[in-house]
Amino acid sequence: MRQKQKILIVDDSEMNRSILADMLGEEFEIIEAENGVQAVAILQKQRMELSLVLLDIIMPEMDGFGVLSVMNAYHWIEDIPVIIISSETRSSNTERAFEMGVTDFISRPFDTLLVHRRVVNTILLYAKQKKLIGMVTDQIYEKEQRSSLMIDILSQIVEFRNGESGAHVHHVHLLTETILKELMQMTDRYKLSRTDISLITTASSLHDIGKIAIDEAILNKPGRLTAEEFEIMKTHSTIGADMLKELPIHQNEPLVRTAIEICRWHHERYDGRGYPDGLKGDEIPISAQVVALADVYDALTSDRVYKKAIPHEEAVQMILDGQCGSFNPLLMDCLKNAAETIRCELKNDTPERANQRKMRSVVDEIVRHEELAVSERTLYLLEHERMKYKFFAQMTQEIHFEYTLSPLMATLTPWGAEQLGLDELIMNPLEDKRVLNLLEEKDREYINRIIRETTPDKPIMTYTCKLNYNGIWRWSNIIAQSTWSSDDPPKCTGLLGKIIDVHDSKIKLANLERMAYHDMLTGLLNHACAKKEIIKRMETNPNSKFALVIFDVDHFRVFNNTYGHAFGDKILIHVAEKLRQKVRKEDIVSRIGGDEFLFFFEYQNSPEPIIKRIFSFLSGKYGNFDVSISMGIAEASLLGTDYDTLFHAADQALYNIKRNGRGGYCFYDSSMQGVLSQISPIES
Repeated sequence: MRQKQKILIVDDSEMNRSILADMLGEEFEIIEAENGVQAVAILQKQRMELSLVLLDIIMPEMDGFGVLSVMNAYHWIEDIPVIIISSETRSSNTERAFEMGVTDFISRPFDTLLVHRRVVNTILLYAKQKKLIGMVTDQIYEKEQRSSLMIDILSQIVEFRNGESGAHVHHVHLLTETILKELMQMTDRYKLSRTDISLITTASSLHDIGKIAIDEAILNKPGRLTAEEFEIMKTHSTIGADMLKELPIHQNEPLVRTAIEICRWHHERYDGRGYPDGLKGDEIPISAQVVALADVYDALTSDRVYKKAIPHEEAVQMILDGQCGSFNPLLMDCLKNAAETIRCELKNDTPERANQRKMRSVVDEIVRHEELAVSERTLYLLEHERMKYKFFAQMTQEIHFEYTLSPLMATLTPWGAEQLGLDELIMNPLEDKRVLNLLEEKDREYINRIIRETTPDKPIMTYTCKLNYNGIWRWSNIIAQSTWSSDDPPKCTGLLGKIIDVHDSKIKLANLERMAYHDMLTGLLNHACAKKEIIKRMETNPNSKFALVIFDVDHFRVFNNTYGHAFGDKILIHVAEKLRQKVRKEDIVSRIGGDEFLFFFEYQNSPEPIIKRIFSFLSGKYGNFDVSISMGIAEASLLGTDYDTLFHAADQALYNIKRNGRGGYCFYDSSMQGVLSQISPIES
């Protein structure tokens, strides 16, 4: 028995869903959703099984346009047709729905015959379209495969005789394509089209075909060639060109003509010092110029019978310095610009990646067919940009995310979702426990506050905090940009951002930046940065009341000596976390060094209530251990706003309390002047 095709009906009215299910249930399997959020959840899990979506526009939680936005963002609408079912007949809504990719529109009240006919026609139309695209793809792919297969066979024969890795041909192919694309972006001097790039890239695989005629003893000689042997080796360029010229057929084919150019002239140099004809500048066809550069780079970075491979950076620098002959300055710029892309591509080059590149060529070919609509080309370009974004996001090892307010959802790159243990698409993220568990409550509240403070003129927010990576709390930098509508006044529409794990050794720059301003153990500001901020604060607000507090952990040496430095570090992290929980956004906290911390704050009437609150909160249990602290406080209203004077006074107050029993706090007064000079090394 033939399995029924599945239709998803999305409507907040149970009556409407029931009517449509009765109309279509005999022929189709019906799945129901009462709002857009449920619909997206079903699409996420069952989209490969669905033949059609019947979608209402006006719904709670997420309307029909929200569902269409998600389907477009994830390209589901390319495979699943959508028919709008609604009594909403405003032309603006209809036009918007069609622009977002819906196939048809059915108005309520429903006519059984009309609904059935439109549903069947839409499903058949999509099935025929898929079949047609599949046939075209298969034909083009088969043609591409045959062409590539023959070229691969010929090039592998050459490589086999040459004793070189078969990867050389693939590398030159990849390098040629990369450099040509960069050149096309940089200048229109050579009038390169996509077809030209494809042609030159394919023909590059035949650049060394003339080596078939060279004696193996010369090809595979491990040492330096004699002058006579080198002259014989040089003939491979003319031999290859002549072999192609003597083909009895296909002489007028663009591929053959391009391959002849490359074979003969890929050892020419821009200053005229190459061979076989001593051409210079643009006398050398651009196809041969690009392959020459690709060939030299791969020769440097690959093992040969006579040499070991040279690292990527060194090879690029040698070429740029002119140690490998003279090349077109434009191509040198292309190499420099694409150097990192080349390194990454070659490092990850596999047969699978080669197949992906071939499939991209197939897609290019399909897109060039005039039968395909402009919208298909647009979808291709969007897909290409998405693939590029996804690739670079993964290569940078950063977690990229997008958060939209309408519809309310968050999206992550696949790599980022895996790192955080989340789905790539999360509906209503603020109600998802997994999302809420990523951050501590105080950090969530602070981030919400600084996001609300962004404006169209100042949309960037940054924050450093601990993030839960699948149960492991790690220090991370969150960098995001709020996005705004073009309304007047503009409305915030969401966020684009990334998360950098600052513990990851691959993010060296983030680590260096963090080390410059933060204490790496506790995440608090380091003393140098705190001092700078405090001086700035006092200079900016000369009439405000400030207090500077220095405190340390009582008997910290006992913890360290008895239980080890690792346990001592846990005590310090514990104290820092508790301090962070009780301070305000504008307060400045720092780890000075060892077990000493600094706390700087502004107050209105008296600092005493704030000191009492902080002191009581920091003193207490850590597991089975009692943790107590001693505090010294200096007030700027009594001592002035010189930082060193305040710091020294707070330090003296701290040691005054330590000499009188520890476990308390003390405000500096003039009677404590000189107390530090009375402290013995054992007491300190």
